[in-house]
Amino acid sequence: MPILTEPNSTQWTDPDTVDRAVVTYWAQLAEIGDVEREPHNHKKRQIILVERGALSCEVAGGLWIVPPRSAIWIPGGALHAIKGSRIEGYNAFIAPDAACDLPTTCCVLSVTPLLRELMIRSASLPLLYDEASASSRMVTVMLDEIATAQLENLHLPMPADSRLRGLVEQMLKSPSVRGTMEFWAERACVSERTLARLVERETGMSFGRWREQLTIMLAVKRMAEGVSVHAVASDLGYDSSPSFITMFKKAMGAPPARYMAERHTAR
Repeated sequence: MPILTEPNSTQWTDPDTVDRAVVTYWAQLAEIGDVEREPHNHKKRQIILVERGALSCEVAGGLWIVPPRSAIWIPGGALHAIKGSRIEGYNAFIAPDAACDLPTTCCVLSVTPLLRELMIRSASLPLLYDEASASSRMVTVMLDEIATAQLENLHLPMPADSRLRGLVEQMLKSPSVRGTMEFWAERACVSERTLARLVERETGMSFGRWREQLTIMLAVKRMAEGVSVHAVASDLGYDSSPSFITMFKKAMGAPPARYMAERHTAR
């Protein structure tokens, strides 16, 4: 079953059964409500390019947000869960022996105009395209583009500790509740010192940095869904838009409005 395409589509063939370096499908999620795919894996490596909307992908130890003009890379065999709504994009599966210089861990990649066009073109190829043809050479260029794509800072390390997982669920459910470290320590029924130590051990980040990264990822997802910067700042518990914009620009290198405008322009 594909991750984004209609499960009963006559155009769908399990990519793990196709004897070609790359199999690409046009992809779309439901227009109404969130769709969540249960944890699953594929033998082949996978890259999902997002054209519209934003999706989230959770793999053991991490959560990734994928806005427009970005793609999630998933290694072969990695157990992952996808969630999103109103998504359009392209979903490519890559054979394990197709190239040796592709990423070995899950990550979000910045998609160049060339990589985007190559994925679109590859989605129109026959499943069993001629391996001695221009189609095969085009696929090779596509793999080269994936290998040199820049990484994006849209990854949140996810803790395994049950107490921290409980905090994550609370933060995701009520993102406007910013709270102090003392506040969250009380929610986790631990001391502030224990909370700081747990977060550092489980994520490699300080509590403040980890909390900020979660805020950034939620902001990117909401803005990709069409929510205004002002509304996002309010929804995430900021007293004013300027303070949110300053935090976002420092972390992402551009103010939120420009960051998203560049992605929609690229489409």
